[in-house]
Amino acid sequence: MSLKVIGEDRGEWAVLRVSGELDLVTAPVVRQHVHDAVADGRRSLVLDLSQVLFCDSSGVGVLIASRRLMRSCAGRLRLILPARGAVEGSHVNRVLAALGVRRLFDCYPDVAAATDDAASPLSA
Repeated sequence: MSLKVIGEDRGEWAVLRVSGELDLVTAPVVRQHVHDAVADGRRSLVLDLSQVLFCDSSGVGVLIASRRLMRSCAGRLRLILPARGAVEGSHVNRVLAALGVRRLFDCYPDVAAATDDAASPLSA
């Protein structure tokens, strides 16, 4: 399976909808999209990972690198991870939790919540 990234704007937020498998081969694609958003002047970024079916350590690495990049430019990064993660077909939430890095990210259940500055992130 391949990876697909679709970008859209939601007010001040750039939303990247990622679907497929996030692994050694496809992680550079996500990294490039994040870098492109920052190069375009975007400082508020949402990565919608709700349709990611597989994520390995390379995928986790690109998420951590994206967090570091956004922090370095005084930006914000939010992830969309369904509350039921693996049960709904995306196991990214479980992978991040198992590696002990889930707490590093502000996670939301959907795009509406992630782009609402009044919404609170999901608990880790």
